[in-house]
Amino acid sequence: FAPWAVTPLLMLGGAFLCFEGFEKLVHRSHRPRDAEAASHAHQARIDALAEPAADVAALERSKIKGAVRTDFVLSAEIIAITLGTVAAAPFAQQVSVLVGIALLMTVGVYGLVAGIVKLDDAGAWLARRDAAAAQALGRGIVRAAPWLMKALSVAGTAAMFLVGGGILGHGLPALHHAVQALAGHVGGAGLLVPLLADLAIGVAAGAMVFMGVSLLSRLRGRATAAPPSVN
Repeated sequence: FAPWAVTPLLMLGGAFLCFEGFEKLVHRSHRPRDAEAASHAHQARIDALAEPAADVAALERSKIKGAVRTDFVLSAEIIAITLGTVAAAPFAQQVSVLVGIALLMTVGVYGLVAGIVKLDDAGAWLARRDAAAAQALGRGIVRAAPWLMKALSVAGTAAMFLVGGGILGHGLPALHHAVQALAGHVGGAGLLVPLLADLAIGVAAGAMVFMGVSLLSRLRGRATAAPPSVN
């Protein structure tokens, strides 16, 4: 009903994905680097959660809220891209394509994510079976699950920059044409230029949005902390 809104929605979503990726980089850079400091930080979190007054459910809710927010924006981006692709098609075809994409995302993408999240539980269940092969497989899954999660975290952060940077690059015609021209001049390695350009655009956009959000947060904090004026 409003095809003009597709591009602004894509640009906003792309900027948000870049911001999320850059925020992850900032959080990782502030983690303790040496093993002793990391161990102390980990123990401090365990001690905090062991307190009777600690609200573990609230901590889990905050993590889930952040994951749902990111997945919602990513889903909206996929829908907006689909709408832009079938904008000239009849209405019935648009609806059928959107329904198909929605089902594919729900079952294929988020179903896979749910399976990965429960992977360690499946490994623990197998490790309790009577069969030796099942026990060995279960123990192997439990050992591999943390490494898989770390690898997926790194890949997910890179994907945020690539997807977000690609959307922003395509939404700015001058920048898109400049990247294409550079890729044409490079020659054999030209296929890597758009990929590296999307990554660079994503990191730069994420840094700018992160700085803007941080500045607004500080200004809001100062305004909240300022004492009331006395007349």
